[in-house]
Amino acid sequence: MHVFAKRFDHKVALITGAASGIGRATALRLSAEGAVLMLADIDEAGLQQTIELLTNSESAAFIKLDVSSSEQCRAAVAATVERWGKLDVLCNIAGIAVAKHLAEVTEEDWLRMMGINLNSVFFLSQAAMPHLIATKGNIVNMASSAALVGQIYNAAYCASKGAVVMLSKSLAVEFADRGVRVNAICPGAVKTALTEKFTMPDNANMDMFMRLMPLVDMAEADEIAGSVAYLASAEARYITGTTLAIDGGQTAN
Repeated sequence: MHVFAKRFDHKVALITGAASGIGRATALRLSAEGAVLMLADIDEAGLQQTIELLTNSESAAFIKLDVSSSEQCRAAVAATVERWGKLDVLCNIAGIAVAKHLAEVTEEDWLRMMGINLNSVFFLSQAAMPHLIATKGNIVNMASSAALVGQIYNAAYCASKGAVVMLSKSLAVEFADRGVRVNAICPGAVKTALTEKFTMPDNANMDMFMRLMPLVDMAEADEIAGSVAYLASAEARYITGTTLAIDGGQTAN
């Protein structure tokens, strides 16, 4: 069993998307490093399963959260501070991905993608910022390789994740002199429930799609979680406004 350094002793982290995938892996990693957690997701059963996997579950709580709701995002931040007394780290990991031909993307599809992938990051960051200023804390946002290169059949997804990168950079600049760091991670293909359910649209141009393949195998969720932990830790004190690609060389050429 791997023994992790206790970089997050006495630190409080709010993690969205914690019911599965990268969010769950991040919860396990930060918990193993001593963090006190508030886990958030729309999937309560998944959150309960994540809590049960923690070795120190008494130092974690969860809240059902529709991240597209500004009211619920503000309430989640308030509940975190009420429960644990402060907030040191915000991990915006909740997200969705749907591949469609442009003509098939409905207004509902577009608004849902923006609501979950982008609006949530704004709502939670805005609500968390006063608390993060107080603790000299930081934000780690989950973007995507789709924020760095155009991806076929992913117009809405690329737009949402590209916006997350620029939102992260803007906040990093605005709050640097207040002691708050903001960074974004851009994973490529990761073995999660999200990628397992990913399907291509009918009549897809597979030659174009294959250009998005990484140079090596897909990443594991805990590999991404390790990078979240690094960026959220004091070891990354001098890193803010960065975009960290973890994509097996997908965006290297």
